[in-house]
Amino acid sequence: MTRRLLLSYLSLAALVLLGLEIPLGFVYSRAERERIVNAANNEADAVAAFAELSVAAGRGDELVARAEHCAERIGGQVVVLDADGTVLAASPALSAEQQRTLAARPEVAAALHGRPTTSVRASTTGGVHYLSVAAPVGHRTRAQGAVRITLPTDAVHDRVNQVWLLLALAGLAVLTGVVAVAFAFARWAGRPIRRLEEAAHRLADGNPPTCVPITSGPPEVRSLAAAFNRTAARLEHLLASQRAFAGEASHQLKTPLAALRLRLENLEPAVARRARPGLAAAVTETDRLARMVEGLLAMARLEEDATLPGPVDVGEVCAERHRAWQPLFAREDVSLILFAGSVGPVLALPGAVEQILDNLLSNALRASPADSTVTMELRLVVPSRRPLRDSRPCWVDLHVTDEGPGMTAEQRARAFDRFWRAPGAPKGGTGLGLSLVQRLAHAGGGEATLRPAATGGLDAVVRFPSAEPLRSVPGTVGGDPRAGRPAPQPPISTSSTSSTT
Repeated sequence: MTRRLLLSYLSLAALVLLGLEIPLGFVYSRAERERIVNAANNEADAVAAFAELSVAAGRGDELVARAEHCAERIGGQVVVLDADGTVLAASPALSAEQQRTLAARPEVAAALHGRPTTSVRASTTGGVHYLSVAAPVGHRTRAQGAVRITLPTDAVHDRVNQVWLLLALAGLAVLTGVVAVAFAFARWAGRPIRRLEEAAHRLADGNPPTCVPITSGPPEVRSLAAAFNRTAARLEHLLASQRAFAGEASHQLKTPLAALRLRLENLEPAVARRARPGLAAAVTETDRLARMVEGLLAMARLEEDATLPGPVDVGEVCAERHRAWQPLFAREDVSLILFAGSVGPVLALPGAVEQILDNLLSNALRASPADSTVTMELRLVVPSRRPLRDSRPCWVDLHVTDEGPGMTAEQRARAFDRFWRAPGAPKGGTGLGLSLVQRLAHAGGGEATLRPAATGGLDAVVRFPSAEPLRSVPGTVGGDPRAGRPAPQPPISTSSTSSTT
């Protein structure tokens, strides 16, 4: 901001100086030219008057002396001619050729004819500019001769150039002063904004909010700083309240639910056989309520967490979760297959991949019938519309595919809504798992989608940004979801017999 303010002040000052100095320079240049022309005319009139008297008195020597004296004084040339164009006096002396062509010059010819106007003509001789002035001698209606005075204009040009140089130096001095004043003002105006920016970055990075001083800067900036302080304090209060609620709810809800479930299980021997299905349903609903509380608390912790995504070895996490879920799938007679390929690290929140896999595998297990298969697979996706270079960004897709009843297009569109459950879905779900999966994927810069599987079930796809660029792989075809995927290792499957396929 300081640089922009400084540039704006300098631009405005430069425009003002140009608007003032350029016209002033042209006015001075014109005035200097008019001054030398008037001076030459006055000298020509004075010499013409003296020549008229000298010719009438027959004192040619005095006329030559006067011409030499005048030429020496003005630093130019003085020539006096009679009515026939013959040179009477010249200083410095003229050659014969110059004397013959002198009367033919326009300003001399006009003066010899006694015209009432004075002819002014600028010429260049030997690379030097001269100004020529001719005046008639005697009465203008009957001229007795002419006087021609030639002055070099280098002195005038030097004075004009000096004035332009002085104007330029004055402009630079003014701009230097403007820079000093503008820099001080810009720093004064930009310092509170820089503090606001630093405080906002610290708040965005998850650090505790800090108050911004509101004692300096323009009134608008001070008002903005005060509003930021109020907002930061309110945000800190809300976050603290949310953290306190999450912590208290975690203890206050889990303990009563665990006690309620224990009491229901202890009641089983005292309940009649015909009432035991209702007791089992109550236990199931208690478990569902406990899972719902866990999901809500997990979402609350995710919303208040400001952790930045970092590199995660998704292949290692998939292998670890495969080992953890293996006994549960084997107990339900469902095979769990993992295609363990090396796709490199991905960007995700700490612990997010584990939560995503747990929710997807839990949903797949509930939806899968006996003797069916659930597949976990990692695929490296290369963008197809980017030019091939040595390295280019890519994505890693995590697929969890089941052979359950699947969902319609409308149901897949609503599946990520909180507390939404598909009609006819197995009991025990809370409607929060897929919503948490989507929020965890978005927090890491990815995306979660549901697609129909080729086996008739559901293909849950979570896309993670790769933590490192993909190196060019020979034979890679961009756009194919499987393009550039390394050769998978032999799949690991679990079933009721714990067989390996």
